[in-house]
Amino acid sequence: MSFHETRFPAGLSFGSTGGPERRVEIVTLANGFEERNAPWAQSRRSFDAGIGLRSLDDLEEIVAFFEARGGQLNGFRWKDWTDYKSCKPSGTPARTDQPLGTGDGSRTTFQLVKRYASGGSVYLRDIRKPVQGTVLVGVNGAAAAGVSVDTTTGVVSFASPPANGAAVTAGFEFDVPVRFSAERIDTSLAAFQAGEMPSIPVIEVRV
Repeated sequence: MSFHETRFPAGLSFGSTGGPERRVEIVTLANGFEERNAPWAQSRRSFDAGIGLRSLDDLEEIVAFFEARGGQLNGFRWKDWTDYKSCKPSGTPARTDQPLGTGDGSRTTFQLVKRYASGGSVYLRDIRKPVQGTVLVGVNGAAAAGVSVDTTTGVVSFASPPANGAAVTAGFEFDVPVRFSAERIDTSLAAFQAGEMPSIPVIEVRV
């Protein structure tokens, strides 16, 4: 899939609606019990950018962005203002925020992940689009040396492998890889001036 490493205007995504979706197949048995199956290993997020529009200039900016992406053809980055940090929304990312794995003396690459935990259950979300210049990597709590981060894949690479048993952690900001999920932007001047916002849906893509 073609992907443009360009972020949707963050000021226009602020105030958008959306969030994660989980696909669950539910079959109700004759005895009233249920069988539930989750065909998706990872959740998928969707948003509506139309809510963030405040002027015709904003609409023009989105139309230009839509045209430059070829509509649904090319993916792009999206800032989810409700969930874009390795820490709590009110906090500042630190190198000890998220565990990435444990060194074994030979492994040199680690995928950025974010951990969601509740009631003893944990979900690990792969972070593929970290924001340039925000990634802090730690080994046993100390700043790691000789580290590079691929901001197009979220892979952290070490020049020298962390020692056996060393805890590898990271803090970061990140974007969501998305595409437009509609073939057109449908609006009118009269409706816009009357306060009716167009629907501009985007949906997360796997990269």
